[in-house]
Amino acid sequence: MSFLESLASLLFPPRCAFCGKPGVHGVCSECEKALPYCKTPLHERAEIGACLAPLKYEGIVREALLSYKFHASQSRCTGFGDVLAQAAAEHFGGEFDLVTYVPVSKKRKQERGYDQSYLLARETCRHWSVAPETLLQKTKDNVAQSSLSSREERQKNVVGAYVAVNEDKIKGQRILLIDDILTTGATLREAARVLREAGAEKVICATLAAADED
Repeated sequence: MSFLESLASLLFPPRCAFCGKPGVHGVCSECEKALPYCKTPLHERAEIGACLAPLKYEGIVREALLSYKFHASQSRCTGFGDVLAQAAAEHFGGEFDLVTYVPVSKKRKQERGYDQSYLLARETCRHWSVAPETLLQKTKDNVAQSSLSSREERQKNVVGAYVAVNEDKIKGQRILLIDDILTTGATLREAARVLREAGAEKVICATLAAADED
């Protein structure tokens, strides 16, 4: 551990990603047992097939993710990455060549100071000693998907929202696409479509948690 890392640890001691218990790197043993795990972590969504989501978007998971996204709790991403990396290794081991993420818009990143999906992908990739690739750019500062109630509204809201970048890294590759929460799958569907049109051989999707579809 470097001096700066040691200093940061003293000033901002690690906490459990979900309950906030101090002195814990990642997820505490109590939360590991009590988290609302999905009985079937592969969730079928039209046009993206089975999306991996190990946790239910409820209770302590929902609270932790909302804090992470909207209240600058970036440190939670370490524990989130632990959970997602383990699930991805169990269900997708050997099925992908590289990892990317669904980016937020430039405006939203400036407002928050970070891109939550990138951090989740980075901490997930840490377990495999690789770094996530930036293969998508969000060009449309649309309204938040969470503010829309119907499937149709969500689908229309993300059409044309992403473009492929670094296309030389996409062609012929099997790509693991990471986002934080799975609801209707509209965002992942659009992002995966862009990657496939840019030449990806295969796109598989993973999120930390899944919300029940209405």
